[in-house]
This record gives sequence, C-alpha cells and structure tokens, in this order.
Amino acid sequence: MSFLNAVRSFIVVFNYFCMTFTIVLNLVYIVQLFVSFFRVRKDYDRHFSDDYLRYEDSENLMPISLIIPAYNEQENIVQNVRSLMKLNYPSFEIVVINDGSTDRTAELMVNSFHMSPIETSIRSQIPTRHIRKVYYSRKYPNLLFVDKDNGGKSDALNAGINISSYPLFTCLDADSRIEKDALLKLSLEFLKDSRTVVSGGLVRIANGSRIVNGELKGFTMPKKLVERFQIVEYYRSFLMGRVFWGATNSLLIVSGAFGLFRKQTVIDVGGYKTNTIGEDMEIVVRIHRYMRKNRKKYRISFNELAVCWTQGPMSIRDIRSQRRRWQIGLMDTLISHRGMTLNPRYGMVGLLSMPYNWIFELFGAVIETIGYFLVPFSLIMGELNMFFFVMYFLLAVLLGVILSEGSLVLEQYTHRAAMTARQSIEISVYAILENFGYRQMISVFRVEGIIKYRKLRKNWGKIKRKEFDQ
Repeated sequence: MSFLNAVRSFIVVFNYFCMTFTIVLNLVYIVQLFVSFFRVRKDYDRHFSDDYLRYEDSENLMPISLIIPAYNEQENIVQNVRSLMKLNYPSFEIVVINDGSTDRTAELMVNSFHMSPIETSIRSQIPTRHIRKVYYSRKYPNLLFVDKDNGGKSDALNAGINISSYPLFTCLDADSRIEKDALLKLSLEFLKDSRTVVSGGLVRIANGSRIVNGELKGFTMPKKLVERFQIVEYYRSFLMGRVFWGATNSLLIVSGAFGLFRKQTVIDVGGYKTNTIGEDMEIVVRIHRYMRKNRKKYRISFNELAVCWTQGPMSIRDIRSQRRRWQIGLMDTLISHRGMTLNPRYGMVGLLSMPYNWIFELFGAVIETIGYFLVPFSLIMGELNMFFFVMYFLLAVLLGVILSEGSLVLEQYTHRAAMTARQSIEISVYAILENFGYRQMISVFRVEGIIKYRKLRKNWGKIKRKEFDQ
C-alpha cells in the first residue's frame, strides 16, 4: 500500500514538474522572441542605411572558397554549381568534393564543366582520406573538382580546406541554394569587425518556393503537411533562436548548410571532427573553447539577412531520420565538451548557452515526451483533476502558438513580400495546427535519438531529395 502511495505521489509531483518546466521553457522562448525582434529590426534598418551593395566591388572584401561536399548528389550538384557561379561577389572559388559517390556525381561534374585531371600539390594541414584526382576547367577557372575516397562529410570538408586557396571558406550542402547577395552580407561581418571568426546565415525551407539562380521567384504552399509544418518550425528555430544567441556571442551552432569561417581558425582547432554526425555544432563549440582557453578576442555572429534555401524532408520517415541525427549530434557535442558547462572560464557560453542546451534542447525532449503520456494517464487513473489537465493543455498550446506566430512576424520583417497576405494567413493556421500532433511527434523522434545514441552516432542516413524547380 505504501508503494502505491509513493507511486501516486510521484505522479502528482511529476505532473506539477512538467507544468512548471513547460511554463519556464516557453517563458525563455518568449524572452528570445522579444530580444530577436529588436535585434532583427535594428539589423534590418542598418541593412538599408548602410546600403550593403556599395561594398560589392570593395577591395577590402576577402576572397572566399565555397566548399561543397557531395555524396551521391547527381540530382542537384550541377544545378547547384551553376547557381553558385552567378553569386554577387567579387572574388570566390568553388571547390566540389566528391566523397566517393557511387552514382553519377563525378561523371556529371566532369562532363558538364569540361574538366580535366591536373597535377597539383595539396598542403595537408588536416589529415584526410586519400585524394584520387583533382580536376580543373579552363572554361571555368574558379571551379575545382576533387575526387576522393569516402570518409564522410567532415572528412570531405577537411579535404576542401586543404585544397582551398582563400582565407575565408563557406561550407554548403549540395542540395541547397544561397541567395545572390548572401555571401556579400556574411562577408561584411568580417569586414566590419576583425574579431569575427565565424558567421552563420539563415536557413529557410525551399519546399514550395521557386529559386532561380539564387533568387526567390515565387512561393507556393507545399502539398504535404509535414513540409508545411517545417516552414513554421524553421522560422521559430533557425530565426528566433539563433538571432538571440548570436546577439550574446554564445551561438553554439552554425548550420552546415551555410556558414562562413576564417580558415586559419578552423585549422588551428584541428579541422572538422570526423567521428561525429553533428560536425556543424561541434566545430563551433570547439572554436568557442579554443578562443576562450587561449584568451583571444573573437566573435561568432549570425546574420538573418544572408539566406540559404534548403530542401526539408518530404516524408515522416525522412524527418524521423533527420531529427534523430540532429539530437544525436547535439548529445555527442555536449558530452564531448561537458567540461565547459557552468564553467565561468567560458563566459556566456559556459554559464548560459551550454546549460540551456543540456536542460531544454536535450533533456527537454525527454521530459516533454514523458509528460505527453503521463499527464493523460494520470487523468484516466483519477490522480489528476480535469481542471489541471485542461489548464496545462491550453497553456502549452497557447504559448506554442504565440511563439510560432511571433516567429512568422519576424520572418515577414526579414523577407518582406516573400508571401502573399493569404499565404501568411495559411501559414498562421499551420502554426496553430502543428501543436496538435506534429510537435509531439518531433519530440518522440528526438527521444529516440537519445535512446539510440550509441547505435546511430556514426550513421548519417540518407534523405530523399528532388531537383530544385528551375
């Protein structure tokens, strides 16, 4: 009997804990939303007052190497390279790294750009798998194609760093598109503040959008619910959250789809870690650690006006694979750099950003998922009254809706005229509907990633893609 009473007491206490956790988490998000709003408004006004286009021919702009790791990307690689060649930037090179593809990626690159193998010396500042051949085209002198043994995305990026020529580099996904002026906007972060070592751009879901040569030509609502919900989710996570952390110089992740790095800094920290699937977060955290440990002044920024378009998963199966991988990458990085957590030596990163990611991003998914099952169970078993259940449910949904709608307002502020008024209303409806099933499903996938951490921590998986609409 005492055991049953203990179980009942635990259930009641845990229910109140879940409610408190939900309130605190959403209050933190609301603080992020307000800070992000004022930051975005300030950046947007400065963007027009500065007139960034006057810098496009500036001799002070540092040349940039665009590194594209490609594994079985025959659907998008040629199209992506052609799009990158039309970027509005005075000096850049494109380095495509074929990481042992088994499809027609190499064949299409060589034939489409009239490339021939060349003899070249590679300064191996970071160890990588064997490089088979390097290709060059007289017709496209700023394009290099590297064919190497398979070693994973991180190894491909390290190979690109070794062979690249310029002091800044950006890592781009083969299935993404960056807007024509995005490189210019990101590079100005380095021009205006010499302490900048990393700058991240904003990633937007391309599903439903028509992107031609780095320009948004039109937006239509994607057909599948899972794609529509991701549009809302990306506004909330990639815009609101990263603007906030960038403002405090404690941003822990720059998306692997679009980030600009000072090459020497990445070499100094040893390049990308090859035994993790969360290489984009791990390299940024390691840079924080290195710079703080060596007492170097630095800045890791986020520019929401520099936009990269990426394809979101188009099926439940693929989004499950993606979210498990993201959670495993998060967990792997936090464990690897656990000594930074609550360590005042690392400033805001150690005292605020790392604890936030442990509590809300990692374990928050576990608490949230348990709550989804335990709270209704408590109601059925009579351990929870209906008033408490309804209040908890309405509070969670209401705060979630406020955050999603606020993120949509931010999106419209940074990318005006991307949507019609009708489309904005439609997206607002999906910002409400995502709270009834989609967010719960994502939490379950994240928990599955934690449970299968050891099994899947080196398994990237494959997400089905399609060609961009040209």
